[in-house]
Amino acid sequence: MRVTVAGIAALLTLGPAGCGDTASPGGGASSGAGGAVTVFAAASLTESFTTIGKQYESAHPGSKVTFNFAGSSALATQINQGAPADVFASAAPKNMATVTDAGTPVTFVKNQLIVAVAKGNPRGITGLADLTKPGVKVALCAEAVPCGAAARTALETAGVKLTPVTLEQDVKAALSKVKLGEVDASLVYRTDARTATADVDAVEFPESAKAINDYPIAVLKSAKNPAGAQAFVDYVLSADGAKVLTQAGFQAP
Repeated sequence: MRVTVAGIAALLTLGPAGCGDTASPGGGASSGAGGAVTVFAAASLTESFTTIGKQYESAHPGSKVTFNFAGSSALATQINQGAPADVFASAAPKNMATVTDAGTPVTFVKNQLIVAVAKGNPRGITGLADLTKPGVKVALCAEAVPCGAAARTALETAGVKLTPVTLEQDVKAALSKVKLGEVDASLVYRTDARTATADVDAVEFPESAKAINDYPIAVLKSAKNPAGAQAFVDYVLSADGAKVLTQAGFQAP
């Protein structure tokens, strides 16, 4: 899915004439940050990066950020096959490492799993062992996807073996199975459960501490707008970007 963050710079007051830098909301300044920036980002970053993109555009008149949100493994494959992108933000270092075009990755947040269950937790799920109860249907991410790899680690740590009824290609798809009532539970990121509090409850479990994912971000070597790409990464790493991510439930790196 490709989501375009519309440019709203024209509504902003421009800085003094002749000034090449644009002040950010946090008081910082960036230069050379105009133009279009294409960001490939993990599905779990959809809400927070959409907000950050709008703030970035506001802080940098003339800029436009376009996002491609999907599973990190799928995004890495697309980049390696030549899909045009300036920035890649992955939900795990493993997927970033497969992108030969990536520059120097920086870990900007961490994320932790929870068990997403239907509102009110009708199955009474309190931990991973409850997922193996008769009749309980579970959705997991495919193991090639960071949320799937983390789920496998958590289940192995707990000594729990289960057979999911479906394996999804990104965390949003796994969460949707619970929201739609197609499964009773799914292992998803805490941040994703926060976006669906009207439909699901989150069950914390101790083994998730052994399966925390680091999220790296990098400017791609083939970026068509390297200055804009670096400026966007800098914004993600700034206090303004960190505030959005923390409010979404991400942990500091």
